[in-house]
Amino acid sequence: MRLQKYLASCGVASRRKCEEYILEGKVAVNGQVVQTLGTKVAEKDEVTFCGKIVSLQETYVYYMLNKPVGYVTTVQDEKQRQTVLDLIHDEKHRVYPVGRLDYNTSGLLLLTNDGELTYGLTHPKHHVNKCYEVKVKGVLSQEAQYALKNGVLLEGKMTYPAQVKVLRQGEKSTLFQLTIHEGRNRQVRRMCEAVGYPVLSLKRVSIGKLTLDDLALGHYRALTEKEVQYLKKVSQGG
Repeated sequence: MRLQKYLASCGVASRRKCEEYILEGKVAVNGQVVQTLGTKVAEKDEVTFCGKIVSLQETYVYYMLNKPVGYVTTVQDEKQRQTVLDLIHDEKHRVYPVGRLDYNTSGLLLLTNDGELTYGLTHPKHHVNKCYEVKVKGVLSQEAQYALKNGVLLEGKMTYPAQVKVLRQGEKSTLFQLTIHEGRNRQVRRMCEAVGYPVLSLKRVSIGKLTLDDLALGHYRALTEKEVQYLKKVSQGG
């Protein structure tokens, strides 16, 4: 098994994050630091992360969190800010976020120790829809809605077509739903800025068929078996 996949299966982090850890020299195999992606490991090998032995997970756990503003979506923060893991209590397994919501964004966030599921859900080829409630300054014009629906240019690359549904419009602001399946850094905020509408507030309300429903802000719950199976299906492109 490739080292980054092994680490993800051990619940260290997502596969992409594990690749970063390897390149940073935080991973050793049989006492030797390994910084080559794709290194193969066998069951008999001793693998350590930051000096601690890691082993394959026997039990996977899956949670949905209603993330508040003011938390970073990471396991640790170099600025000592609160992370989403500070909201998860009494969990003996090491879990980590699936994708990310930025510091000033609230809403639905998945957490797990299932590296393969995380990899599948965050891979752009699987087109898992993510719906956001966006409040922007001003009245969202038809031209701006058309641009969002058909794609805007971000760093030389067009975004995929999005779905736009206006929920409430006043003289000073517009509340609308924006549904995308990409996961570029701060994508929703940047898309709105690109069409001339700064974001005042941003909340993710669904991932695929999973919705927050009545989950209170700052609270979390375990996913049902049906929800887990659904995520596994869509993460494999099903």
